[in-house]
Amino acid sequence: MSCDYLALAAAGVQKLHPYVPGKPVDELERELGLSNIVKLASNENPLGLSDSVKQAIQAEFDEGCRYPDGNGFVLKQALVNKFGVELDQITLGNGSNDVLELIARAFLSRESEVIFSQHAFAVYPIVTQAVGAKAVVTPAKNWGHDLDAMAEAITAATRLIFIANPNNPTGTWLSETQLRAFLDKVPATVLVVLDEAYTEYVDEAEFPNGVELLSDYSNLIVTRTFSKAYGLASLRVGYGLSNPQVADLLNRVRQPFNVNSFALAAAAAVLEDSDYLARSVEVNRLGMAQLEQGFKALGLEYIPSVGNFISLDLGRPAGPIYQSLLERGVIVRPVANYEMPNHLRISIGLETENQALLDALVQVLKS
Repeated sequence: MSCDYLALAAAGVQKLHPYVPGKPVDELERELGLSNIVKLASNENPLGLSDSVKQAIQAEFDEGCRYPDGNGFVLKQALVNKFGVELDQITLGNGSNDVLELIARAFLSRESEVIFSQHAFAVYPIVTQAVGAKAVVTPAKNWGHDLDAMAEAITAATRLIFIANPNNPTGTWLSETQLRAFLDKVPATVLVVLDEAYTEYVDEAEFPNGVELLSDYSNLIVTRTFSKAYGLASLRVGYGLSNPQVADLLNRVRQPFNVNSFALAAAAAVLEDSDYLARSVEVNRLGMAQLEQGFKALGLEYIPSVGNFISLDLGRPAGPIYQSLLERGVIVRPVANYEMPNHLRISIGLETENQALLDALVQVLKS
C-alpha cells in the first residue's frame, strides 16, 4: 500500500525547500579528496572557542546526563546584567533562528501577512510559508531594506515585519534615525522583528542598538545570537528580547529544553569575556580591509558590509567560479537563492584564510 505523503502535509510545507547551509569541510574532503580546506561560507568566527567557553563546557560534563535548566536562569541573568533588561523580557532559542520560528508560530496564521525585504535572510520566507502565512516581499534599495516601501506595504492583515540590521547576505545597514522613523509609522498591532545577529561587529556612529529601542516601542522584538561574534555556532544558542507580554507568548510555544546545558553555560561565560569579543571584532576589521583591498586589486566590485562577511560581485553567473574555488579547497557561499546570481558571499577569516581565498580567486579568474 502506498500513500502520497506530500499531499498530507500542511499546504505551506508542501511548497517548502529545505534550507541549504554552507558546504561542510568534511563533505568537500570526501568529494574531492582535498586537505587544508578553507571554509569562508557560513559567517563563523575563525578564532575558535574562547578559553572561558572551554572551561564552562568542561564544568558541565559531570551533569551531562541531566536535563538542562528549562528556564535558562543563569544565562538570562547574565543577559539582564549585560543589557539592563528584565528576566521576563527574554526568550532563549536554539540559535536565533529558533526564536524567529517561535515568533511565527505564536503570531501568524493563514490569514496573516508578513513583510520582509528582497535579499533578506532566507529564514524569513521559510518560517512564513511553514505556517501558511502570506509573504510580502518589498524590493531592495541599494541592496538593503527600503523602509518607505515596507511601511507602504502594511495592511490590516500584516502581523509581522522582519528587518535584519545588518542584513545578511548584503551587509547593508540602517541608521537609528531611519529605523525610528519607520517604527513610528508601524501600528502597535504589527510586530517588528529586528534581527541583530551581526550587531557586535558594527562600528558606525549612527548604528542603532535595538535593546535601547525596546522601551519606546512595545511591538519591537530584538533577536541576537551567540553564533557569530561570540563563536558558539555549533552549540546553537540565541535569544529574543521583547516586552514581557510578547515574551510570555513566545515562551508558551517554546520547547521546554530547547537550549542544552553546554550551550547555556558557554553563552553565559562568553558574554562576560570582553577580551574574546574584542579580538573577534578586530580580526574581522582587519580581515574585511584585507579582502576589500584584494578585490580592488582584481578590479572586482563588492557590496560594502558591516558584518563578518562581504558579497562579491563577479559581473557574471557566480556558480562556475564557486565550483572552481571548491576544487581549489576554498568554500564560499553562492547566493543565487537570494536573487543575487552574480554574487558570492565570503565570510571573513583569519589572515591566512583570507589570503588563500584571494590567491585561489586569482587562479580561477585567470583560467
